[in-house]
Amino acid sequence: MLNSFYVYTMKDCTVYKTMNIIGKRWTIHILLELYKGEKKEKRFNELKRKLVYITPKILSERLKELEDKGLIANKIDDSTNLPKSEYYLTESGVDFIKIIQAIKLWGLKWKFQNEDCEKAICMYCDH
Repeated sequence: MLNSFYVYTMKDCTVYKTMNIIGKRWTIHILLELYKGEKKEKRFNELKRKLVYITPKILSERLKELEDKGLIANKIDDSTNLPKSEYYLTESGVDFIKIIQAIKLWGLKWKFQNEDCEKAICMYCDH
């Protein structure tokens, strides 16, 4: 009986539910890459170039999951022969960037000494 209580509690816990969305490998990296730079929309291949070790399959899966959860949106321009698809952060995704920045501050405080990162604004970082 005690075990089923914990399972029930975990499945209804907001933290657990949220981590099921953003806790998957590459998810935070994708959100950060969509945030970086002056250009707000990015194509699949742009993201793939920035996230060197991600496979196209995983990138495609994560983009779909993030779109389904409302953190990103996909704008499709089909006015040309080859439709152009671009991803961008939604209001929810932009709001989540604050959490990523808090993770950076925690890492700088407790785990990593990195003066360059400390001075850098994530939006304009090339790392």
